[in-house]
Amino acid sequence: MRTMRTTLAVGSLVALVLVSMARPVTAEEWGGIEPGVTTIEQVRARYGAPSKETRSKVEGYDTIQWVYDDVRAPGGMQRMTVEYGMLTPQGFKQTMVRVLRLEPKPWIFGRNTVVQAWGVPDGVSTQNGQESFFYKSGLVVTMDKEGNEAVLLNFTPPQPDNPPPSPAPVAPKR
Repeated sequence: MRTMRTTLAVGSLVALVLVSMARPVTAEEWGGIEPGVTTIEQVRARYGAPSKETRSKVEGYDTIQWVYDDVRAPGGMQRMTVEYGMLTPQGFKQTMVRVLRLEPKPWIFGRNTVVQAWGVPDGVSTQNGQESFFYKSGLVVTMDKEGNEAVLLNFTPPQPDNPPPSPAPVAPKR
């Protein structure tokens, strides 16, 4: 009887893993904010008014940036920055979250915590002595110089497997 229960449990676990692997890549979310889905109204309802609001133009589009500092930042964070304004197939959405940037307090997101929470990164690079983990789901984690803890987490919409091909150069006319 015990062998049958063990076999069923292992079979269920394998089925669960296979089902979870088959799902499409969606944007990573944190604290109820999912880039490409969450709106400015939803962020305001969850976190209140920001410490600072900045409006600017990016590639000709009006964008908004909200910064939550110190006591206005969510627990465990020094700062949370939310950038709004995203070009979608349906057009430009000024109030849709484009980027969520978190600056955690020390030891909130240690290296092991990041890997346990989001898995093995799809890519790793080093720039200026700091490692960055890249996830196709849209997360980029920048580690401290020692590589022990995350100092910056950037959440964006999912990244394509292959970037679109560059247009072929046009031959000069003669």
